[in-house]
Amino acid sequence: MKLIRTIDAEGAVLCHDITQIIKGVTKDAVFRKGHIVTKEDIPVLLSVGKDQLYVWEKQEGILHEDEAAEILCRLCIGPGPQENTLDENAAAEAPVKNMERSRAKEGKIEITAACDGLLKVNRAGLKAVNSFGQMMIASRHGGFPVKTGDKLAGTRIIPLVIEEEKMAAASEACMAVTGGRPILSLHPFVHKKAGIVTTGNEVFYGRIEDTFTPVVEAKLAEYDTEIIAREMWNDDNEKVTAAIMRMIEAGADIVCCSGGMSVDPDDRTPLAIKNTGARIVSYGAPVLPGAMFMLAYYEVKDGPNPRTVAIMGLPGCVMYARRTIFDLVLPHVMADDEITAGDLSSLGEGGLCLSCPVCIFPNCGFGKGH
Repeated sequence: MKLIRTIDAEGAVLCHDITQIIKGVTKDAVFRKGHIVTKEDIPVLLSVGKDQLYVWEKQEGILHEDEAAEILCRLCIGPGPQENTLDENAAAEAPVKNMERSRAKEGKIEITAACDGLLKVNRAGLKAVNSFGQMMIASRHGGFPVKTGDKLAGTRIIPLVIEEEKMAAASEACMAVTGGRPILSLHPFVHKKAGIVTTGNEVFYGRIEDTFTPVVEAKLAEYDTEIIAREMWNDDNEKVTAAIMRMIEAGADIVCCSGGMSVDPDDRTPLAIKNTGARIVSYGAPVLPGAMFMLAYYEVKDGPNPRTVAIMGLPGCVMYARRTIFDLVLPHVMADDEITAGDLSSLGEGGLCLSCPVCIFPNCGFGKGH
């Protein structure tokens, strides 16, 4: 750093905080370390008794914190329209960002959602950067829905300056594990047509009231969905299979089958889903409540509306528990993010929802007494 006169400080970078003290009014930093002095700042600096300043002296191979934050931001969301790509091969495949970023301020850049959608985080890329030390990217948990304007991540380095070589090494390590793709991606929710098949002898024959369908409808209503069909059947797998196929033929993008998901001999919903010819992803998930969940995809290849239909077998817990496996999977379905068996198996970490003291799901009531 070097010492300069304050009246000559326009464009210089402060090496320390500048505190303003007004008795009974304020005692706080009027300018923070790393602030770039403007012409308008000079009278303020003089008014707090700063006729001279220690400022950062640009050195070859050394980056200011704002410059380093820009590099971290590019690793998170990819380059801007005027910037070079992270990776020429991966850039063409990069998802639409749907994210906004702040200007670098005091070495920090904040990233926010520009639409409602599903946030995904490449954990390996995030860890690769944060493992270098002297730099950080902090993000929300991936795999959960976010709203427009929600903060998604923040980037900064810890010191005022950092070696350019170190930032290059962190970038290289990150891209090596992400394949050159950004750490963050935000997949917007899309409009879906849904069908609901309610199963169970006890409901079909009027022995008990159907309390399952209203819950599923309410869950779907949290997103941009249109329920195009509702059917109720007893535990007859052939009738349930036929109902699913009718809904698909009517244009459904999602079919939710409620009930009949256990290993009880009267529960035939898994067989009914299998008999549609759909590709079964998993019967069972490492989440409580929701272990007896089933997910399958049916490919509609012919006709005017080719698409992939998500068929979900919902266990009984969806009827009474506030948040279940259904809430974890539905955002992916609504964002056209196809789920694999590996994705479901990874839900085991954090899958004991009822026992989680601080739930990461937005507005979740588990363990909070409401």
